[in-house]
Amino acid sequence: PMTLHPKTPADLTLAPVAAEIDSNLQRFRDKAGDDLTFEITLELNQQTPAATREARAAQIVEVALRNVDVHGWSAEVTEDASRLHLSGGSVSLDLGLSAEIMRYIDGSRSII
Repeated sequence: PMTLHPKTPADLTLAPVAAEIDSNLQRFRDKAGDDLTFEITLELNQQTPAATREARAAQIVEVALRNVDVHGWSAEVTEDASRLHLSGGSVSLDLGLSAEIMRYIDGSRSII
């Protein structure tokens, strides 16, 4: 296998940024249903859950990036809502979400 070598200064920060984001997501991945909705709204200090798919995806990005110095990397939920896509260097990286987070984003579960 070929080893990837950093090509830009941002590349050197990818691993720690991804590890911090993954750590933030970990506590949400194992939540289900109303527990997930409650944890997200509590974390973001919001009164009610987001009403649209775009707003729910933005919430996931917000909780994922909370207290993370992203060093120029950007994050977005993929179109199929299965991954958080990190870009900003010479490579990109996708971090897996969870089936329950996918259902939350797509709104295919009941909202509190």
